[in-house]
Amino acid sequence: MVKIKKYIFVVMNKLRKILFPFSIAYDGVTYLRNWLFDNNYLEQTVFDVPIICVGNLNLGGTGKSPMIEYLIGILKDDFKVAVLSRGYQRKTIGFQLVDVNNDVLEVGDEPLQFKLKFPDIVVAVDANRRRGINKLKDIADVILLDDAFQHRKVKPFFSVLLTSFSNLYINDLVLPAGNLRESKTGAKRADCVVVTKCPENLPYSKQQQIQFDLKLEPNQQVYFSSISYASLIQGIEQSKHVEYLEEKEFVLVTGIANPAPLVDYLKNLNLSFKHFKYGDHHNFSTQELLKLDQEKYILTTEKDFMRLKSHIKKAELYYLPISLSFLNKEDGFIKRIQNAAAGISEKQSENF
Repeated sequence: MVKIKKYIFVVMNKLRKILFPFSIAYDGVTYLRNWLFDNNYLEQTVFDVPIICVGNLNLGGTGKSPMIEYLIGILKDDFKVAVLSRGYQRKTIGFQLVDVNNDVLEVGDEPLQFKLKFPDIVVAVDANRRRGINKLKDIADVILLDDAFQHRKVKPFFSVLLTSFSNLYINDLVLPAGNLRESKTGAKRADCVVVTKCPENLPYSKQQQIQFDLKLEPNQQVYFSSISYASLIQGIEQSKHVEYLEEKEFVLVTGIANPAPLVDYLKNLNLSFKHFKYGDHHNFSTQELLKLDQEKYILTTEKDFMRLKSHIKKAELYYLPISLSFLNKEDGFIKRIQNAAAGISEKQSENF
């Protein structure tokens, strides 16, 4: 097995080198596009309602959903919050408000997850972000724009850029040789950068080194966060302590970009399981669902639970909730987000 993994690693490295010329071309196209927006040759729409954008440079796996839920949690008591997402892999088109009774195929897994967890806020999907914002601006005090850092047609009031501790964008290449959607210089558009999925005991010296390596502008703040796993696993009608899975042969089903942290966490609990790994936002086929339903116990992510819960009838199906927490400077981050939601610019807040 070790030899096979080493062989795959060598092949992938060679393939990356072959694809590098295409990355140069892709980088040139995205650089030109950004230059046109930055110099007002392409129009950016500015809305009266504050727009807080959450996004990344890397393809997936940076923790956008936990961040959106974190932002909802700190804003919902003081503001009328709306979340606008593209609704990735949904089978519908156009603008649609998300209802708790919607199916994943109608609105997408993450928007449905947001709505079920926070039923009192407005959640909507629309691939056309400007149209979606126009439909929401009169019913919301602030709009959270999910996964829209590259959506330059809308100028956000505040941008939060995420990058995973284990895969910092500064160590990656532009597509297709790497996983960056645009050059790492795009990070300069962000108001702050949050390094996600950090070890909870990450030394301050390491944080300082990462902050130096990111080479951000003086006005850009860097924050560090980690993912915390709940002690209870959640089912459709019941919850159980994670110890319920001890001495049980269960299946872990993941359809997310980077399941490694979850796998490591479960292994550290000395749990025994088989791992069925699928691609991000995987739409399960009928055959796959029938196969999964033959298992006795299934543990999955909250996002995958949205897609599986209406199809798994025999197996006991649970998901392990996660939440985001900051290693330090959380009060400062919250204050900046609250100011942004209130339409208070960074310069204005300095004068308070």
